[in-house]
Amino acid sequence: MGPIPLCVLLLVTVLTVVMAVAAEGNAVDDEYTWPQWKVPLVRKRRTVPLSSPNFSAHPQPELSGTCGIECQRRLPAASLDDLEQFLSYETVYENGTRTYTSVSVQGLNEVTAWSTNISSSSRHKREVYGTDTRFTISDKQFSTKYPFSTTVKISTGCSGVLVSPTHVLTAAHCIHDGKDYLDGVQKLRVGILKEKSRRGRGGKGKGGRGKGKRRKGDKDKEEVQEKEDDGEKGDRKGKGKGRKSRSRRSAESGKPSFKWTGVKKTQVPKGWFKGVSDGLTADYDYAVLELKKAPKVKHMDLGVIPSVKKLPAGRIHFSGFDDDRPGNLVYRFCSVSEESNDLLYQYCDAKPGSSGSGIYIRLKEPGKKKWTRKIIGVFSGHQWVDVNGNGMQQDYNVAVRITPLKYAQICYWVHGDSSECQVA
Repeated sequence: MGPIPLCVLLLVTVLTVVMAVAAEGNAVDDEYTWPQWKVPLVRKRRTVPLSSPNFSAHPQPELSGTCGIECQRRLPAASLDDLEQFLSYETVYENGTRTYTSVSVQGLNEVTAWSTNISSSSRHKREVYGTDTRFTISDKQFSTKYPFSTTVKISTGCSGVLVSPTHVLTAAHCIHDGKDYLDGVQKLRVGILKEKSRRGRGGKGKGGRGKGKRRKGDKDKEEVQEKEDDGEKGDRKGKGKGRKSRSRRSAESGKPSFKWTGVKKTQVPKGWFKGVSDGLTADYDYAVLELKKAPKVKHMDLGVIPSVKKLPAGRIHFSGFDDDRPGNLVYRFCSVSEESNDLLYQYCDAKPGSSGSGIYIRLKEPGKKKWTRKIIGVFSGHQWVDVNGNGMQQDYNVAVRITPLKYAQICYWVHGDSSECQVA
């Protein structure tokens, strides 16, 4: 065989380099892409009626005695029977009646291994770390627009997030103290931020049509921040789309107002109840509320991510109604300091009232250039955590992660059909 022509060698070299660059680019894209998870099926076994709750519990500004990440390392892994008991749930209806539903879990062994993500990173404590880095979203031009508009206020004093047109995800302790339902749950309501309508020109009510010229600018504040966090350059299309006229903008000044909606039913996993899951109670601090009427607000979908710390930016975002800034929506973003399979410790500054907020990140949809925000956890709040199992407590800001199994349960609550919840 004769010598290989130089032009052929150059072509092979170029192709090799191109393929290597493409492979590296795909690897980088994968880091910024939502992973696809096959999730187990949570199916109803049996529903039985229970006596009506007493509705005698009172809200707790801070939780204590929580078995946190360090404490849970010493616990044995939950069996399938245990998980089915923890995921069984109570439903309380608006008329005060209550039921208990036992469930079965199918396909758990088929789920991609949910990796253990234990970090030894140093952790800060307290609700606010040094300089307060929270942002008050007081301008309704922003607070009533996505993604801030997905945040809702719970009448028991917490926050929540819309995960479907008629369902709100919040923290279980905002509904139940582990022994009984809170005294406000029987008449539970959810507040949606709204723009005050301005009756005027045209005489047809809802805020007459402003005919003034549209102004440039006024980009979504969070978009600017998240471009840095997630490496996304941001969409530049339609800058003027949806802008309000000057007359309409002036009418929207002042504090946000709420449109309150009643709750049809509330669902809480048994894993949250005292004496059921023992040291794993903190893992089940979530609940779903079904609204009587769907608000005209876009919701945010659930997502599952194996590790937040391993993401390129490694940051989370959430908004809530912190008690120290009454009537205002408060947004923050921060790094995660430590994570386990079910819990997150994070640096986000927060105050009571923000518990129940939906924690989200933004990644690209598989095979697409579109960036999508999804809820990956529920903010439990500032908690006193049992660090080593001997009663010594340390305070952290804690969040509950959405795992494939919790995704399956919440999705079942929302859709009522587990067959619609097989892929996250």
